[in-house]
Amino acid sequence: MALRIITGIIGIIISAIVIQLGGAPFAGFAILLALIGWYEYYSAFTRANIDTSFFLGAFALILMLCCAWLGNIEELLAVLTLGSLAIFLLTVLFSMRPHEAFVSVGGLCYLGLPFAHLIMLRFFADEPHQVRSLVDFHNFVSENLGNINFFETLSNLNFDGGCELVWILFACTWASDTFAYFIGTAIGSHRLAPSISPNKSVEGFLGSIVGTTLTAVVVGTFLFGYPLMQMATIGAILAIVATLGDLVESSIKRFTGVKDSGILIPGHGGVLDRFDSILYTAPVFYYFILVSKII
Repeated sequence: MALRIITGIIGIIISAIVIQLGGAPFAGFAILLALIGWYEYYSAFTRANIDTSFFLGAFALILMLCCAWLGNIEELLAVLTLGSLAIFLLTVLFSMRPHEAFVSVGGLCYLGLPFAHLIMLRFFADEPHQVRSLVDFHNFVSENLGNINFFETLSNLNFDGGCELVWILFACTWASDTFAYFIGTAIGSHRLAPSISPNKSVEGFLGSIVGTTLTAVVVGTFLFGYPLMQMATIGAILAIVATLGDLVESSIKRFTGVKDSGILIPGHGGVLDRFDSILYTAPVFYYFILVSKII
C-alpha cells in the first residue's frame, strides 16, 4: 500500500506538470503513454498466442495522435481507416490470421481513439484566465491574515479552458477509482462482476458515484466555475463509465491470462492498468462538453 501511495503521489506531480504545460509536452507524453499501452496490449495477446501487428499499429497510433494534436480530425479518421485496411491486408501478404488482424485493429481503436480525444480535450480552448475561486480565496486571506506570497502566487495562476477540462476529467476518474477502492474495501459485500473482477463490489461502485459527483462539483463548479447541474451530471456519468472501462481491461487480462498489463508503475501495474478508466472517460467527457456547450 505504501508503494502504491508513493507512486500515486509521484504520478500526480508528473501529471500536474504535463497538464499545466500543455502544448508539445502534453501531446508528446500522451503519445508515449499510448505507445507503452500498445506494447502492453501486444504483449498480453502474444501470451495468448495471438500476434498483433505491432509496428504497423504503433506507426498508425503515432499518426493518429499527431493528427489529434494538430486538430486534424479528418486526417485522424483517414489514418484510422487506412491503418485498419493495411492491417487486414497483412492476412493476404504475410499470412496473418484473420482474428489477429481483428485484435490488432481493435487495439488501434481501443487505445488510439481515447488518447486522441484526451489530446483534443486539452486543446479544446486555449484562452487563459484566472481562476475566480483562487482570486477570491487570496482576497479572503489578505483581508484576514495579511498578504502571504504563496496565496498571492496561487491567485495568479492562469488556466486555459482545455487545461481546466483535463483537470476535471482526471480528478473525477481518480476519485472514481479511489472511492470505489476504499468504500469497497470497508463495506463491500456484494460482488459487482465476479466473473470479470472479483474484488469489485456494488457498495464500492455506488460510493464511487457519490464521491465522483462531489469531486466534479468541487473541482468543476467551486474551483473553475462551471454550472453545478452539468458538473453533478457528468460526475455521476464518469463514475459509471470509469467502472466500465476498468471492467473492460480486466476482461482483456482475464482472457490473455495476465495479472497486470505491465510493471512500469510500481504498485499500479502498467499503463493500461492505470489508464483503463481514462480510455472510457476521456471520449465521454469530450462529447459531453461538446453537447452541453458549457465552454
